[in-house]
Amino acid sequence: MIRRRRILVIAGAAVVVIALVAGLIAALAPKGDDTASGTPSASSSLSAKPSRSASPSATPSPSESLTPPGFDKTQFSIDDPASIWVVSDKLRPLNPVDYAPADLKAMPIPTTWGAVPYLRQPAADALTAMTQQYTAETGLSIQIQSDYRSYASQVKVYNGWVASKGQAAADLTSARPGFSEHQTGLAVDLVGVPAKCGLNACFADTPQGLWLASNAYKWGFILRYPQGLTPVTGFEFEPWHYRYVGVELATEMHDTGVQTLEQFFGLPAAPDYA
Repeated sequence: MIRRRRILVIAGAAVVVIALVAGLIAALAPKGDDTASGTPSASSSLSAKPSRSASPSATPSPSESLTPPGFDKTQFSIDDPASIWVVSDKLRPLNPVDYAPADLKAMPIPTTWGAVPYLRQPAADALTAMTQQYTAETGLSIQIQSDYRSYASQVKVYNGWVASKGQAAADLTSARPGFSEHQTGLAVDLVGVPAKCGLNACFADTPQGLWLASNAYKWGFILRYPQGLTPVTGFEFEPWHYRYVGVELATEMHDTGVQTLEQFFGLPAAPDYA
């Protein structure tokens, strides 16, 4: 009986010693990052994996997408002749056909015929700024071959082309009265100073033609009748004919590579009059 008690006492003492040694070891062990609790944090453990936030994600989440919002094609009317986005082609006459702008403005830009040119105010202001910038950059000048035309003026111009070339050829070069962009006061024909390649495809290769093709969108102008797209626009390549649509739309068309208003707005091609 006494021997058994001695064994129990020795065993108990051993348990106490073991507990004291374990406590001493724990006290001397290095503390983890989580000093508030005295417990090593997951990030300080050798076996812990880095959290997902520690490394950049290869693919942005939808909320991190850099894609810009879609372009709003309904900001302005494409039917109202007073809209800077109006689309006039061989299937879309102006309504009314004898429309006349109410905000025509004179421009301090030389013309090939010596008279003062006019466009609608936003187009006039933009064209003036653009031609001034061209001269500042290059030391050369741009002048106007044709500006705003009234319905009556378009009658004379179109009939002149018919008389000289026949109606089929005239329809590739000049719009019929009521269908002309020049009648909107938003379109202009440009040439260099001195005038070279006026109303000819070779204007595209002149210093003025090359600069306009690369920069006109910055002032809100588009080349309205591009090369190779006669089946869409109904008109021959006219590198001299620029149409004001505003900087926002011109930039969008430039950036997306869409060349015609018909294609941009999903309108039917207009190779011929209905």
